[in-house]
Amino acid sequence: MIESISNGFYIAVETQHMSEYEIQKPYQHFFSYQITIKNLSKQPAQLVSRFWKIQDGSGKTEHVNGLGVVGQQPIIEPNHSFTYTSGCPIIGNLGKMSGHYTFLNLEDQSTFTVKIPPFELAPAYILN
Repeated sequence: MIESISNGFYIAVETQHMSEYEIQKPYQHFFSYQITIKNLSKQPAQLVSRFWKIQDGSGKTEHVNGLGVVGQQPIIEPNHSFTYTSGCPIIGNLGKMSGHYTFLNLEDQSTFTVKIPPFELAPAYILN
């Protein structure tokens, strides 16, 4: 598990190689990732968007921007958390993801970013 704290939010990431998952060429590997976001601050905040930098071991880099996560823009109250699962296909057998979330502070309507710690996308057989 990869963990970090950024701007008053705790982020934990767990990944899993889904070797049985069928994907279309040129992608050869699919990974699921589960992210838990916990609000350690004293203000409620809404996750409004996300940015991903996906680096593939084949040399390909992709940037992904979008509203919310998995079709949601959750409000996370102080000392509460939100967990979601998503996935990422890659061409090579190694990859890396990093990025950030943009949040709206619901008390003063300001926006701020929360960094997502970089994490590896690697099948277990590569790590042994």
